[in-house]
Amino acid sequence: MKEAMFYERLEEDAVRCHLCPHECKIKESRRGICGVRENQAGVLYSLVYGKVVAEAIDPIEKKPLFHFYPGSSVYSLATVGCNFRCRNCQNYDISQMPKDKKRIMGEEKSPEEIVEIATHYNCRSIAYTYVEPTIFFEFAYDTAKLAHQAGICNIFVSNGYTTEEAIRTLAPYLDAVNVDLKSLSEELYHTNCGGHVQPVLDAIKLYKRLSIWVEVTTLVIPTLNDTEEEFRGIAEFIKDVGVDIPWHISQFYPTYKLMDLPRTPVSTLRTARNIGLEVGLRYVYEGNVPGEGNENTYCYHCGTLLIRRYGFQVLENILSEDAKCPNCGTPLDGVFCGSAQP
Repeated sequence: MKEAMFYERLEEDAVRCHLCPHECKIKESRRGICGVRENQAGVLYSLVYGKVVAEAIDPIEKKPLFHFYPGSSVYSLATVGCNFRCRNCQNYDISQMPKDKKRIMGEEKSPEEIVEIATHYNCRSIAYTYVEPTIFFEFAYDTAKLAHQAGICNIFVSNGYTTEEAIRTLAPYLDAVNVDLKSLSEELYHTNCGGHVQPVLDAIKLYKRLSIWVEVTTLVIPTLNDTEEEFRGIAEFIKDVGVDIPWHISQFYPTYKLMDLPRTPVSTLRTARNIGLEVGLRYVYEGNVPGEGNENTYCYHCGTLLIRRYGFQVLENILSEDAKCPNCGTPLDGVFCGSAQP
């Protein structure tokens, strides 16, 4: 347990949390929407500092990040809790645990231990992921600073529901982010996630302005966000922020509270990808459908196949040492070996 960052004290021992756009007013002995920030006698505490409930050594492509040290390993970790309540959450057992079961669990690990593990397994990066990492901000922040000292990059896999103050505080130590942009629909964010869309759009823009490498993922859920109008709107938004932002369009499979919906047809993903390319995005990928052929990276100028993948595995990478297309010399957008270190 550690005193939280980003809060103010109010009357009668209440506090206002400013970590995420929920801006929860939390009475004494109560917790915020995330379930892991508790007011104890007028002081807000993080209940999950150092409590790692999930961890793995992953390929960077699994985050997914396709333009950030492709083929490298990343140490992924999470605590319990989340500031969303997505009905399609694949990690609901840990993301919703503090709210559903009022339980805080996890193995005690210090920031120093996290960096030691990443170093031991030759991980290029540490990813704060599986649940919304904003809710364990203090732990991620302390770890990220130590990671940079050790030459290790930091990655957020995020729903984008983070305040500007928190993003700017973390930015000097954050190297890449994948933001889950679920829709442009306020109604979908409200009914399916318990949040609002505008803060997510603002976060994506801010990460880009702060020169953090950004990739965006959209999980395509049948009947909820699978129209051509939706695809075009998301693609145009991403293009306005930066044509170099990779867009990952992922297949939904039935889970949690949406067991009654079918898997997303591959043809729908293909339609979304084609729309993204038509709008002008340079890199659009289909996710959760390994072997379908649209997980490869091509030169946006001449079309040369640069990085060939199967699922999360890099099979071939013909980029030059300075990350350029060997055919036409066009630089590939992203962060690669030979790029500036953190």
